[in-house]
Amino acid sequence: MSSMTNIRKEDVLLLGVDGGGTSCRARISDINGATLGEGFAGSANPRTGLDSACNAIMQATRAAMDNARLKENDFDRMYAGLGLAGVNQQKERDMVLGWGFPFAGVFLETDAYAACMGAFEGKDGAILILGTGSCGASFLNGEMRTLGGWGFPVSDHGSGASLGLAAIRYSLLAHEGMKESTPLSKAIMATFDNTPENAVAWQDSALPRDYGSYGPLIVEHLGYGDKLAEQLIQESANDAAMMIRVLHQRGANKCALVGGLSEFVLPWLPEDVSPLATLPKGDAMHGALLMAKSLL
Repeated sequence: MSSMTNIRKEDVLLLGVDGGGTSCRARISDINGATLGEGFAGSANPRTGLDSACNAIMQATRAAMDNARLKENDFDRMYAGLGLAGVNQQKERDMVLGWGFPFAGVFLETDAYAACMGAFEGKDGAILILGTGSCGASFLNGEMRTLGGWGFPVSDHGSGASLGLAAIRYSLLAHEGMKESTPLSKAIMATFDNTPENAVAWQDSALPRDYGSYGPLIVEHLGYGDKLAEQLIQESANDAAMMIRVLHQRGANKCALVGGLSEFVLPWLPEDVSPLATLPKGDAMHGALLMAKSLL
């Protein structure tokens, strides 16, 4: 972390990065929070590859710099807030911090931390990320505590990856007559040419985002009233509710749902938790910018 020697405050650039299992988004702002540019790249989860994750961060950052008409030497006045999936373990944190980013300073935390900062403008509250992975977080009285988010397949309940895995498992059972077939289960088996062996070969190299890629197909069939799609989304909502209840027990009066699955899960939440669920005030990039600003 560098000090602000020789950088006038009005010349400081802030970078906010939201890096998940599927995509990485970057936003550059000035010291007053005015957005100068945004950029986008692929997966930025260091648990599935340090170099690919850090390169994605730089790719998204450079795209945002191009958007803002900034040059390579502007890195010297750029303070970065990095909110990344997969850095709740010290090993991954150390690897990312040691990678050699060109920024003037780096504030590294989980994507859940960044999302929590953004959702309540840095004030108290809780969030539940339902993206490729899942993770709960509460920020209360200056203390950040996370919940779940230990990675797929052992954790990440209610996530897109878990949803995809459950859909594929059901579809294989239905294919062999052990469960009732639905248009969704047939559509999923069609992606494997209706051959279970193909599903086995696919899983050998499938990443969380590959399981999560079945989300749009499930959501599409949810719109058609498909029984399997409804059952799967209800299970995701029940998993989300399990986490929201604990965040509430910790003292959070509101829980903002963020991530690609949240809008589809929201209407299926059980009655006891739906009053607690809300939408975020700002996104994780906004939270990451607040993290970057705190370096100054």
